[in-house]
Amino acid sequence: MAEGPSHVDSAASAASLRLRALLRHVLPGWGPGAGRPTQIPTSAQVTTVKYPIQYRYTLDNNVLSPEQRDFYEENGYLVIKNLVSDEDVEHFRNEFVKICRQEVIVPGLVIMRDVSIAKSEFIPDQKAVSKLQDFQRHEELFRYCTLSQILKYVECFTGPNIMAMHTMLINKPPDSGKKTSRHPMHQDLHYFPFRPADRIVCAWTAMEKIDRRNGCLVVLPGSHKGSLKQHDYPEWEGGVNKMYHGVRDYDKTIPRVHLAMEKGDTVFFHPLLIHGSGMNRTEGFRKAISCHYASSDCHYIDVKGTTQENIEKEVVEIARTKYGIDSPIPLKDFWMVRSRLVKGERRSL
Repeated sequence: MAEGPSHVDSAASAASLRLRALLRHVLPGWGPGAGRPTQIPTSAQVTTVKYPIQYRYTLDNNVLSPEQRDFYEENGYLVIKNLVSDEDVEHFRNEFVKICRQEVIVPGLVIMRDVSIAKSEFIPDQKAVSKLQDFQRHEELFRYCTLSQILKYVECFTGPNIMAMHTMLINKPPDSGKKTSRHPMHQDLHYFPFRPADRIVCAWTAMEKIDRRNGCLVVLPGSHKGSLKQHDYPEWEGGVNKMYHGVRDYDKTIPRVHLAMEKGDTVFFHPLLIHGSGMNRTEGFRKAISCHYASSDCHYIDVKGTTQENIEKEVVEIARTKYGIDSPIPLKDFWMVRSRLVKGERRSL
């Protein structure tokens, strides 16, 4: 018996519904209302979805913006503009001059001179001093390490229990022509017998306008993600300043970034970041003040048998010749006496 029109229409209608269901399944945007948003994301929508980032080098405390955290995580340094006031900078400068003129005697302070003038005649003036180290017992200079605006950022890297481990005021002299005012590319962790590295950070503040002409900092972005490398004295014809070790081998194809800074600008950087500075080609002295901080939850390590053993031997030799200490002293013992709590509780260090 032949099928009637109503049956044909019913079959066609059913086939049409199945086809529409299939098309809607394989082509979500097909059909009535195709221009409306769909609940199934397109490929473009998927690529814009942001997943939570696993931060390693920074901590959660709502001080750094997401962009700042991302930048430090990727590059290993972060510059904060105009962080230290002109008034504070000038106060630190004046205290430096007093020390150079021997108007103030600071226990434990190490006064360094550029190798080009170290053995020549000099007067007690700032022109003879290239660096002060370990001013933790000079209250006026140490106030830099306790500035609230500095510690606010330091806590982003160390956590709330903060030790000031190493203090410096650098007075980079005009280069004598022997290129001795340079500082070789290095990693600060080479000098530190404490870990973990990710809970250590340096705050370095420009005390005047600093650019390539007077020897600004040079960094290799992202090098903080690597390991601690072997350091030795570079073979420079004009000589190298004491303790100025340099990285023996690193990827020289990584583009260098020169950190031009204004007075009061502060850069925070990771201890594995490879960095250095160029010659001072001006007739003035380039000044900066800095402090290395660490979480008091860090711990000391024995550097014997590691790439840091050479720096320990050099420190022991300095102690023998300068202070008459003949018995071997572990590197960590030197750091124990030069460190000072600046915030929170002293725990392990």
